[in-house]
Amino acid sequence: MVTRDNCIQVKHLKKYYNKGALRALDDVSVDIHTGDVMVVIGPSGSGKSTLLRSLNLLEVPTQGEIIFDDVDITKKKVKNAVGKLVKVNIDHHRQKMGMVFQHFNLFPHKTILENMTLAPIKVKGMPKEEARKKALSLLDRVGLQDRANAYPIQLSGGQKQRIAIVRALMMEPEVLLFDEPTSALDPEMVGEVLQVMKELAQQGMTMVVVTHEMGFAKEVGNRVLFMADGKLLEQGTPDEIFNHPKHPRLQDFLSKVL
Repeated sequence: MVTRDNCIQVKHLKKYYNKGALRALDDVSVDIHTGDVMVVIGPSGSGKSTLLRSLNLLEVPTQGEIIFDDVDITKKKVKNAVGKLVKVNIDHHRQKMGMVFQHFNLFPHKTILENMTLAPIKVKGMPKEEARKKALSLLDRVGLQDRANAYPIQLSGGQKQRIAIVRALMMEPEVLLFDEPTSALDPEMVGEVLQVMKELAQQGMTMVVVTHEMGFAKEVGNRVLFMADGKLLEQGTPDEIFNHPKHPRLQDFLSKVL
């Protein structure tokens, strides 16, 4: 049974550039629950990717709070259980948030197996043989075990993105963040990547997905956020967002993409 506790709380998040002339995020608040598949949609330049990248501080917010595992990770120091100020270890928190980018970010000079085992061995101290077995098991899960010794250049875009997803799973994250994971793919490769994401959702992985794939948002997401001009204008179930949109900006957006 999936619990519904808060996994990440975003409170009044702001990201300003040029002394506030450009507001990439303008007072965004949202709770992400354990087991959520939260899909973020909206026009280009709406702040979707900025919100996603702020969750693990790849973008440092101008203002606001991001509470993950009961720690406000935007702070340099927080009080521990006995009231003592301790430094926030952002690298420790990033290990719990896997990130899958638009452009796969695989090391071209390393094999697929090496790409997958590098971080668990170096960062988590996982024994090499354990990392190898785990990598092969995950590759088998996405139908690519036979490509373990191949190099990224020998793979299609869809295969590279599936590798990027299971590479993130190697770190056993609590949350997976996807930044437009299919937008760089040829249309015929999109389905194979979305299928892996659907299977992860069915297994209860907490996911935040920025995407233009409205079909995925409808079918797999349990919550959908609509952003425009740096603001979170509407959120709800896929049925509420796609079949009963309230905000005029959302109605206009859907009229153009559906």
